[in-house]
Amino acid sequence: ATQDDRLMALQAALGLPASAQRIECFDVSHTMGEAAVASCVIFDRLAMQSSEYRRFNVTPAQAGDDYAAMREALSRRCARIVAGEYPAPDLLVIDGGKGQVAVAANVLEEQGMHGVPLIGIAKGPERKAGLEDIVFPDRDTVLNLPSDHPGLHLLQQIRDEAHRFAVQGHRARRAKARTTSSLQEIDG
Repeated sequence: ATQDDRLMALQAALGLPASAQRIECFDVSHTMGEAAVASCVIFDRLAMQSSEYRRFNVTPAQAGDDYAAMREALSRRCARIVAGEYPAPDLLVIDGGKGQVAVAANVLEEQGMHGVPLIGIAKGPERKAGLEDIVFPDRDTVLNLPSDHPGLHLLQQIRDEAHRFAVQGHRARRAKARTTSSLQEIDG
């Protein structure tokens, strides 16, 4: 019941239809550009759908380029949605601010998915929970929901899960890179 209340509050705050159920959230994790991993987590049917989570090992041309990493991950995901492998989300959430949201909007347009609502959730100026800015691709102003708003709580839950999943994948990829050496590829 709590998740239903949160979803309805989010739908009202963002002006989404009552039928909006499926939310996809993307985040990118790396250490100074090394072993970058993007995550995609899914909230649907009032719960996190961990069996549908996906990770993308991304290799931007410039190490540490979050925009290029986000573009690569979103392009790959959207191509699969357009091909019919996955259902389109009712809301796409990007963990990031104006720059990341602009990249995501470009990818959606390139893939012919203009109808998918898109927002970014960025930590506010003091980087405290409850002070997040909700960023829209077509507006210069941000939306700040009250810290006790149920819709904000749902967005925080989804964003935090995307972050956790990205960090977990990044750490595994980095650890694997540390345990192998190019010298092992030499015969004898």
